[in-house]
Amino acid sequence: MAVERRAIIRNALKVLARGAQLLRNPTLNKGTAFPVDERRAFGLEGLLPVQVKNQAYQAKRIYQQLRSQPDDLQKYVMLSALFNRNVYLYYRVLADHLEELMPIVYTPTVGAAVQRFSQVFQGGTGGIWITPDMRGRMAEVLERIVAERDIRLLVVTDNESILGIGDQGAGGMAISQGKLALYTAAAGIDPAQAIPVSLDFGTDNELLLADEQYLGWPTKRIRGKEYLELVDEFVAAVRRVMPHALVQWEDFRKDNALTILDRYSNVLPSFNDDIQGTGAVVVAGLNSALKIKAERLADQRIVVFGAGAAGLGVTRQIKAQLADEGVRGDDQAAVVAVLDRSGLLVNDGTPMDAYKRALAWSTERAAAHRLAAPGDRSLYNVVSKYRPTVLIGVSGVAGAFDEAVVREMARHVERPVIFPSSNPSTSSEAVPADLYAWTDCRCLVATGSPFRDVDCGGRRYRVGQGNNVFIFPGLGLAAIAANARKVTDGMTKVASEALAAQVTEAERSSGLLFPAVSRLRDVSFEIAVAVVRQAIREGVAQLVPDDIERLVRQARWSHEYRDYVAD
Repeated sequence: MAVERRAIIRNALKVLARGAQLLRNPTLNKGTAFPVDERRAFGLEGLLPVQVKNQAYQAKRIYQQLRSQPDDLQKYVMLSALFNRNVYLYYRVLADHLEELMPIVYTPTVGAAVQRFSQVFQGGTGGIWITPDMRGRMAEVLERIVAERDIRLLVVTDNESILGIGDQGAGGMAISQGKLALYTAAAGIDPAQAIPVSLDFGTDNELLLADEQYLGWPTKRIRGKEYLELVDEFVAAVRRVMPHALVQWEDFRKDNALTILDRYSNVLPSFNDDIQGTGAVVVAGLNSALKIKAERLADQRIVVFGAGAAGLGVTRQIKAQLADEGVRGDDQAAVVAVLDRSGLLVNDGTPMDAYKRALAWSTERAAAHRLAAPGDRSLYNVVSKYRPTVLIGVSGVAGAFDEAVVREMARHVERPVIFPSSNPSTSSEAVPADLYAWTDCRCLVATGSPFRDVDCGGRRYRVGQGNNVFIFPGLGLAAIAANARKVTDGMTKVASEALAAQVTEAERSSGLLFPAVSRLRDVSFEIAVAVVRQAIREGVAQLVPDDIERLVRQARWSHEYRDYVAD
């Protein structure tokens, strides 16, 4: 979106726009909240109803309209329209009702919005689509869009591995938009300094290619060398045009996700939320569960079901903590077993991706658990013979943790820890109510998508949501506040530890393994402070303040309207 050039004058904003031009600028528009003096000064008289209504009143009115919408997708569309006309009010409404509206602006509703993106598109996304015809001109395109804005954050997707619904072409833009909405709502990132980006290099989704309403690049996906050359040019353009920007890579297919993470992590400050963010949030929930059980990670037997980007991130994070607990090398394999949809990963000469080979068991270890034969490596057999204490689902296979699997696990474990973490809710490996029923209310549960509380054994259990929103906003805020040169594994690990530390005893006793979403903004602040400290310890912070908390507070944007003065 276009943003008016601004300068701070005595805590007021000098504004050049006048009349309808001002009302059409979503980062400046205050609607009916413009006071009488500003209406006169900026030529707004007659363009608005005469009554002045403050932001609180406006937010109340918008919320009432939202509640009258027939379904969640219509609420999503309405909120998107609000964002396109009044950014401040959008974030006020979100802040006032964050726990209720987070599932609307992000998962699970965003999944439906992605799938119907071309049908519900209303323009004004504030995003950037990079397409193959911009080859050789990407920096020029970005310079024209960014102009004088100081961009500090980009959420970038190539749209190929969206949630659990796969290749969604240009519609992946809704994912980047949703993530940025949560960055601002949770951590206070200035929306004028953030841009969602879609690397629209085609789609292999035949339904989209056959749809006359499809708005994206209308060819099969570009792959291989040409794909990397396009991403290389984009990264070079970002470094030139937005030299202080942090990049979050989002929803790339696992092979591209790994390649891009390794290729650019030392080129510009960046991280992959599906790998690093998911790993950090799942391990934070796991440590919260272990605190209840009064046990160490090193004493667990963990099954990670799903060997994509998320499974890789979770396993890496688990192994990093195991190393801290003194478990190293092949001994780590005794603690964690990884399965893909075909079964347990075993290094028996079967062709597999290189990163999967690094996660696989040796044939000797598999044989020791009577899991050496390929036909014996199903999820049920692994649960029966390996007897895990922890079951983590990041597979996107709905219902994979069925009654037989869960009851078999519960036969051997007093307090089974079960995380059906796949998004959206339709892809969840299990429903919490079933998990409690199948374990006689003994399980410790967290999910990736929001679920209702569960009544079991005469008690009500709250279901904690292990959503990456507990990690990436605080991590991003820290990187921006400290002007970090890179996002390190140590910073991600500290974010996970800080999140686990934020769960209160009252929350754990109610069934939550993560903080309540209503506390998200405060939790993100604490995570950011911890991560800035780590960035300073590792020498990647370019700002090293005396007061870290003050630095983080000053980096946060407020949704409250500013006073304007005429230029």
